[in-house]
Amino acid sequence: MPEVEIGHVSDFFAHPVVAGIDLTGKIKAGDIIHIKGHTTDLEITVDSMQIEHANVTEAKAGASIGIKVPERVRRGDKVYKVS
Repeated sequence: MPEVEIGHVSDFFAHPVVAGIDLTGKIKAGDIIHIKGHTTDLEITVDSMQIEHANVTEAKAGASIGIKVPERVRRGDKVYKVS
């Protein structure tokens, strides 16, 4: 299955290590995403996500979500859904 762009990184928080993502597509817990940018190339499984500090299991286009990431990501990095 080809990767589909579903958003971009809008913010990054170092403690805890969380990426803020503005969605242009839909995502749910368990999806594998690929975050790619100039110096970023990271593939992770979405274990959990939050909208406005509330846990959610899925989010649609237009939402801004926060997900834990294992390392630094940068504003403007593209987010792709792998599966």
